[in-house]
Amino acid sequence: MHPRDQTIFALSSGRPPSAIAVVRVSGPQAGPVLSVLAGRLPAPRQASRRLLRDAAGRPIDDSVVLWFPGPASATGEDIAEFHVHGGRAVLAALLAAISVIPNTRAAEPGEFTRRAFENGKLDLTEAEGLDDLIHADTDRQRRQALRQLQGLLGNRARDWRERIIEASALIEAGIDFSDEGDVPAELRAPAVKAVKALQDEIAEVLAAQGHSERLRDGLVVAIAGPPNVGKSTLINQLARRDVAIVSPHAGTTRDAIEVQLDLEGYPVTVIDTAGIRETDDPVEQEGVRRARARAADADLVLWLTSPEATAEERTTGTAPVWTVRNKIDLAEGVSAAGPSADKTFAISASRGDGLPELINSMVGFAAEFFGTSEGALVTRARQRDLLHQASDSLRRSLVLVEEGEELAAEELRAAAYALGRLLGRVDVEDVLGAIFQKFCIGK
Repeated sequence: MHPRDQTIFALSSGRPPSAIAVVRVSGPQAGPVLSVLAGRLPAPRQASRRLLRDAAGRPIDDSVVLWFPGPASATGEDIAEFHVHGGRAVLAALLAAISVIPNTRAAEPGEFTRRAFENGKLDLTEAEGLDDLIHADTDRQRRQALRQLQGLLGNRARDWRERIIEASALIEAGIDFSDEGDVPAELRAPAVKAVKALQDEIAEVLAAQGHSERLRDGLVVAIAGPPNVGKSTLINQLARRDVAIVSPHAGTTRDAIEVQLDLEGYPVTVIDTAGIRETDDPVEQEGVRRARARAADADLVLWLTSPEATAEERTTGTAPVWTVRNKIDLAEGVSAAGPSADKTFAISASRGDGLPELINSMVGFAAEFFGTSEGALVTRARQRDLLHQASDSLRRSLVLVEEGEELAAEELRAAAYALGRLLGRVDVEDVLGAIFQKFCIGK
């Protein structure tokens, strides 16, 4: 039997133990599985309380079961759900009872969603939105992913593709009636107008400012500077927990330490790096090398110094560098301040002086960095690349239409093909595995 014809099952809720666990079964055997374990099928889409028993009649658990006959289900196939007590022993017994029923097997990562995609319940942009929603850590990531899951980009792409096909039909009709005098020109004019409008719409989406793709991964902020200036103390304050060892001895931090933060909905990764200085210690030398590399790759660098520090080595790279003068509690006549016109802050990481101002500035930087993502259509590099391909084909078709309808029609077919790949409806087998394997098992 082909794997896609087999019935799959998996735990679709959180890791046990838990109060309630949900086990989902999808495929042609979902009904028989439910009948064997629950005694009979319940009414469709109505929760029913049943005592589950294995094939030998031994009780498993007192549960709630649901029956979703296809195609009106999440995957488009027959689905059964078992809502049981979330103990490990209960789940082990239930999964074992399902596995002995013929033509059933444990689901692979993302297989439920892939079946939904293959059965037309989701397009590929919506499946990517679901993946992003599962992995969202902040509220802004959640909102962006939910918009994609609800078809923000997919609906626009389907509309664009339909309009391209309509314009292509006009162009090709002109080819068929090329010997009819004015007929090709009469058909070409509305087609050119439609293609020009489409090209402008897609170009506007691609030209929109903002880093909506980066919202999935987050802003990277590196804390760098010489040894013993309080970098580890600052990252502990930002994380509100002890994630780095704080010591009065220089060179304590040897490797980069990363902390994921949620700054007013913006995902931010803060990196504590080794103190940058010249040293003969080979381990510390490697730490300094890594610190320079991470700072060079960051989106923002917080360069920590002492209050009285003069000009000193800074990081290389294109990211903005903010000077943060730490330990003002140890300096006479220095108080918390920030930010100045040149983004210089004065703080005490140990006492917290000046930290609210620094954090507020980081939030403002994140807002500017990510731009206005509320209406962002493009959230992945794959999507942007295919929209570029479609836009380029539309632009070429407008140039070639005066040279011959055949060349213009071919470019319109290429544009429609690129949008079909965006939606996952043509020739995307090479990317499906990479996308769905990132899902968790049971989704």
